[in-house]
Amino acid sequence: MGTRTGRKRTSVVALTLVLTMLAPMSAMAATVSSSSDLTFDATKKIAAEKAKLLTETYGTTSLQYALIDEGEIVISGQSGKNDLKDNVPLTSNTIYGIGSTSKMFLAASVMKLVDEGKVNLDKPVVDYIPDFKMKDDRYKQITPRMLLNHSSGLLGTSGSNATLYGDHDTYAHDTLLEQLATQSLKADPGAYSVYCNDGFTLAEILVERVSGMGFTAFIHKYITEPLDMTHTKTPQDLVEPAKMAGIYSPLYDGQLPKENYNIIATGGIYSTAEDLAKLSQIFTGQVDGILSSKSVEAMAQEEYKRGMWSADSDTSISYGLGWDSVNLFPFNEYGIKAVTKGGDTISYHSSLVVLPEYNMAAAVTSSGGSSATDQFIASELLLSALEEKDIIKERKPEKSFGVPVKADMPKEISQYAGIYGGNNSVMKVEMNNARQMSISTLTAPNSPAEQYTYTADGSFVNDEGTEKLKFVVEKNGNAYLWSRSYISVPGLGQLAFSEYNAEKLELSELSQDIAAAWEKREGKKYYLVNEKYTSTVYLNASPIIPFHALSEVTGYVSNNKIIAADKAVNQLQIPGMAGRDTMEINFFTKNGIEYFTAVGNLYVSEEIVKPLHSGTQSSTTIQADGYAKWYSVPAAAKGKVMTVKMPSNGAFAVYDQAGICMNHTVVSGKNQVVLPENGSIVFAGDAGSKFEISLKK
Repeated sequence: MGTRTGRKRTSVVALTLVLTMLAPMSAMAATVSSSSDLTFDATKKIAAEKAKLLTETYGTTSLQYALIDEGEIVISGQSGKNDLKDNVPLTSNTIYGIGSTSKMFLAASVMKLVDEGKVNLDKPVVDYIPDFKMKDDRYKQITPRMLLNHSSGLLGTSGSNATLYGDHDTYAHDTLLEQLATQSLKADPGAYSVYCNDGFTLAEILVERVSGMGFTAFIHKYITEPLDMTHTKTPQDLVEPAKMAGIYSPLYDGQLPKENYNIIATGGIYSTAEDLAKLSQIFTGQVDGILSSKSVEAMAQEEYKRGMWSADSDTSISYGLGWDSVNLFPFNEYGIKAVTKGGDTISYHSSLVVLPEYNMAAAVTSSGGSSATDQFIASELLLSALEEKDIIKERKPEKSFGVPVKADMPKEISQYAGIYGGNNSVMKVEMNNARQMSISTLTAPNSPAEQYTYTADGSFVNDEGTEKLKFVVEKNGNAYLWSRSYISVPGLGQLAFSEYNAEKLELSELSQDIAAAWEKREGKKYYLVNEKYTSTVYLNASPIIPFHALSEVTGYVSNNKIIAADKAVNQLQIPGMAGRDTMEINFFTKNGIEYFTAVGNLYVSEEIVKPLHSGTQSSTTIQADGYAKWYSVPAAAKGKVMTVKMPSNGAFAVYDQAGICMNHTVVSGKNQVVLPENGSIVFAGDAGSKFEISLKK
């Protein structure tokens, strides 16, 4: 799925949050181009209705959709608003970020080099990138195949300074090898497939090294130009912001600047629904000369089965080479093979669903919403078209496990009670004598506990019959919580998931010295200092992290196991999405101030944060290390108007007491702000950048 987030334990909750962000918009009319015997009138109508539902009810600002059949785009439409004042209409040429759907361009690029005999999928990556090194010697076993099927064992995402507003700085790409050299692997290469962005950025570097071309130039020469994908670009191309779909955030009243995701092959390509539909022709065999049929077939194989995986079931996650799923629900219900890739950045989303055996595909791109909701539209386009072509006779009913019927729970099941870790979350599993199980999310204490009933097949089912859980002990000896779920969204359809979504944590007491070191950090705040001033992080993600230990989870900070006074490591071994984006947290002290690093990000302890000078005039300058400078808002400055004379390469952001961004100058263009009570201010910029500050009542 997407580049920036994975599913936490309950996919239902995550999707509900997306769908309940209401952003009423009006629908635009669909346009049609077809020379086939079928006019697809019924499909056009239902696609327009569901697209309108997404933009008027389910929080999507705007979207495009397209259906290609036998090499011809037969449906193309748009819905929503490009800008909130409705001055710039949406068209089929409006360009969207496609997030991780970019990975299919990368996978196709690698396979082209395979076709040319320049890359062997099963030779070590170090044969192609000799300067690729890691602290963990197992890195020498990583192959290009493992990069493309997510089984490399790399931690996840070294995304520092990757997503920038209006800035195509390639720092994140250029420093990846440097970042990896400081990291260890989280698993044996090939042990299991777990979503991994860094694997694709590393494969991007491989393509560049082997071909001698930049990735942007490579995909234009070998993919976009042969397929006449004239609206597919990257941040390295000149793309007028006015040609991009407008993006928005609840944190800012107005349109945001252009979003550049600068690890391009991982998630930074821009495109349109029609262009993505054209891309699908590589995977249906409609075009010659780009990839061999052998490579196309290899990409659609069940790569996920090479390593540890949960029991097969209906699911949207079953990796091929690049593909999120090579056996997508609900098409598998009809005996139809469907492959899919979705993508999410902060603002943009996309879904591409391809039916290789029927030479059909659907693509959806959107501003706002999610790749999951985009997939609903893509699937509907295809299912309805298959009905019109009389390939599907009638729709299958939505699936459910039914209302659970209680069964006697064996005593040995109680051994699985305890603490479990998943994607950035920690859960507590409890059993009671009423043959029920309760799961509470300790990292989200305000969320209600979820209840499940033990049933005769040895699983636990929720009252709605939408989710089934089982405990599985894998060959590695670890206990996992297996979840199988069907998520129905009114008016849109149903998604299916089957995955290990948590692993039981083995809790252990810390030694006195180590416990004391971590207790000193309890309640402290740490501030991000190495993110570029154009970064989207300053608006969308808190650059201030409070440290709080969970009293019930001894020996851990969140789901990271404490292994020393200055080190915690995520040791989860979960395939799929729940084990993605793990990290090592390393503390160190410099000039008496404590810092910590995590996958390229550098944070400093709150001791370095001084009160802003509350007099009329002051200034601050970014030092030679380039680190951002943080200040607190003293009581004497509360309510005053701060005006800053800005350097050419710098910005500042102001946060309220809760850490929510009130003003990021790169977004707003406003260098004047009323200072909040107990707020924080960050000044970021190139080394030597000077900010001249004035305060007035």
